[in-house]
Amino acid sequence: MTTTVFEARPRKARRIAVAAAVLLIAVFAVVATLLRRTPTGVYFRISDQVAMVVLGLLLAGAALLFARPRVRAGADGVEVRNLLATRMVPWELVLRVSFPDGAPWARLEIPDDEYIAVMAIQSADGRHAVQAIRALRAVHAEHIVLRGTGGPDQITPGSQ
Repeated sequence: MTTTVFEARPRKARRIAVAAAVLLIAVFAVVATLLRRTPTGVYFRISDQVAMVVLGLLLAGAALLFARPRVRAGADGVEVRNLLATRMVPWELVLRVSFPDGAPWARLEIPDDEYIAVMAIQSADGRHAVQAIRALRAVHAEHIVLRGTGGPDQITPGSQ
């Protein structure tokens, strides 16, 4: 991608994901350390303890996936990175940038009544989300003008 004009990431989701990952690692490490011998007679071996820590690390890694979303916009289009996948969408395919009422995150509307979720702009972030959606819409409007298409990115009552 060429020069990035706009970039956004979720704030609350990132904080919660990092806190959850740290908590998971700590809990699994403590449990692995303390559960050497239980009152029921179960005996945890070193391999069981290591497996508990590894399980905690795997769960922490899964929690950190929620810190991954990002949206970047540049001259070529919009790069949307969600939990598992990253998509580069050229401006020619972006019909509208919307944030429907009650939706958890924004979306890029593309042809054939389809859309791409933009998990980087989440309603839980409040003002940060409002600023991010406005900035992304401004970049989109700028590229519509540069293309000379007039553009379908009209603000409708349900898209704010």
